[in-house]
Amino acid sequence: MADNVHQLRPKLPDSEKITLNLGFVDLGHIDLMVRDGFYANRADFIRTAVRNQIERQGDAVKQSVARKQLNLGLAHYTRQTLEAARDAGTPLHIQVLGLASIALDVTPELARASIASVEVLGAFQASPAVKAALADRTA
Repeated sequence: MADNVHQLRPKLPDSEKITLNLGFVDLGHIDLMVRDGFYANRADFIRTAVRNQIERQGDAVKQSVARKQLNLGLAHYTRQTLEAARDAGTPLHIQVLGLASIALDVTPELARASIASVEVLGAFQASPAVKAALADRTA
């Protein structure tokens, strides 16, 4: 029965790992707050601090998103969507704050014919060949 199960679309990760260099004193302060039960662990502290800063600057960020006409959240571009843009002669300008992904069955040729520009603040997922094909159109 398990042979009949097919994954329709690969599961995309919901986060991305980053490296952060902190001074020893700052790290010690974080460890103290974790030890005293304010946070579950260092990552919990950092996620909370980032969210607090985003919330603190929320109005300015919203204005910037609107001004730059960025799509907020997840944007997935299928082969069919890109073929339709190519066939209509209206190449896409991908502008995303969050995650932009291009389906794995999209060829580099189709990507170049249907995408005029790519600006992603967050993460951009596509095959290495498609990323290379769009390198000169990526901000």
